[in-house]
Amino acid sequence: MQHPKILVTAAAGRTGSAAVFQLLEKGFPVRAFVRRRSARAVQLEKAGAELFIGDLFDFRDLRTALLEVQRAYYCPPFAPNLLHGAMLFAIAAEEAHLEVVTLMSQWNPHATHPSYISREHWIANHLYRWMPSVDVIHINPGIFAFVYLLGLPMITHFGLLMAPFGEGRNAPPSNEDIARVAASALVDPAPHIGKSYRPTGPDLLSTHDMANILSKILDRRVKYQDTSLKMFAKAAKALGFPDFETAQMRYYADDIRHGSFEVGTPTHHVEQVTGQKPESFEQTAHRYLQNPALIHPRLAHMSKIGAITLLVRTLFSRVPDWEEWERDRNHPLLKQTQLAVHNPNWVVSAQQQQLNLLQLRNPQYAPLT
Repeated sequence: MQHPKILVTAAAGRTGSAAVFQLLEKGFPVRAFVRRRSARAVQLEKAGAELFIGDLFDFRDLRTALLEVQRAYYCPPFAPNLLHGAMLFAIAAEEAHLEVVTLMSQWNPHATHPSYISREHWIANHLYRWMPSVDVIHINPGIFAFVYLLGLPMITHFGLLMAPFGEGRNAPPSNEDIARVAASALVDPAPHIGKSYRPTGPDLLSTHDMANILSKILDRRVKYQDTSLKMFAKAAKALGFPDFETAQMRYYADDIRHGSFEVGTPTHHVEQVTGQKPESFEQTAHRYLQNPALIHPRLAHMSKIGAITLLVRTLFSRVPDWEEWERDRNHPLLKQTQLAVHNPNWVVSAQQQQLNLLQLRNPQYAPLT
C-alpha cells in the first residue's frame, strides 16, 4: 500500500525537522520545504526526505511544492507577514486539492491580544476552517520547553535561571512532542478533522520548579532569578534574535507572568493523538543540555569565558522603545488590549482546552470531547 505524500514546511525548524524524521520512520514519503540547503536540510535529505528549496511567500513555489502531495503540515514562519503567508498556503492547498492540513498556531490567540501576530493567528485559524474542500487540524502549543533554556550559559556556569516570567506556571512541551502530534494526525487524519490539540508537558511547573529540576540534572544549585522585560530584550539582542521576535515575545512573557498558560493545563492531547505519554520537563531539559544546539546554535559549547562575554554583551546591548518600534513599522496596534487570561471568552475556551474560535455552523468542527 502506497502512503500519501506529505509536505512539511519550515522543515529545517524546531518542529518541522522532527515531524519529517517521524513521518519518514512511519514509511511516509515526505517533501521538506526549506529556505536553503543548510546542514539540517542535508540531514533531512540523507534520512530520505525530498528537499524543496523555495520561498513560502512566493505562490509559484507553493504551487510547485504541492505537486503530487496529498497532505501537509503548515508551520508558518514567525515573521511580520504571517497572515499573508498563511493565506497564500491556504489558496495553494485548495488548488492542489489536498486532503488535510495540520496548521501550527498558538495557545493564546484571541481578537484583542496585544500581539498582532497572535491576532493574525486567530484570523488564520478561522479562515482555514472555512476552506471549502481541505480539512484542517489545529496544533496550538503554548510556550515551548526550549524557551526556558535560552539562558543556558547563566544556568550552567552561574546557577541562575533568569527570565521575566514571575511566578507564572506552564506545562511546556518539547519540540519533539509537538511534532509527534502533528505527524500522528497526518498519518491517520480522520479522527482528528476539525479538532484542536494543545500539546503540553505532563506537569504544571513554576520557574522555581524548573530551576530545581535543572539543579538535579546539573548536580549544582540553580536558582530562578526574575528579570525585567528590558533585560530579557537585551539578552535576546545579545543572542542575535531579531527585534521583531523580541517585540512579540515580550507580550508572551507577560502572558506567562499573569497565568495565561496555567488555564486548562496540562492536557492529555499528546497521549490522545500519539498513544505516547508526553516528555517531562526533566527529560526534555536533560536531552537539550546534552546538545545545546537544539536550544540555540550560539549556545553550543559555550565556555565560562563565553558566558561572561555574552553577559557583558547583554549589559551593553541597546534595545528600542518597543511600542514606538512597532508603530514605526505600521504594526496594527490596538488602543485597548487584553492578555489572554484577561479575555473572558478566551478563558472559557482555554478551560475547555480549545482554541478561542467563533461558533461555526459546520458540525464537523465540533469541540473536543
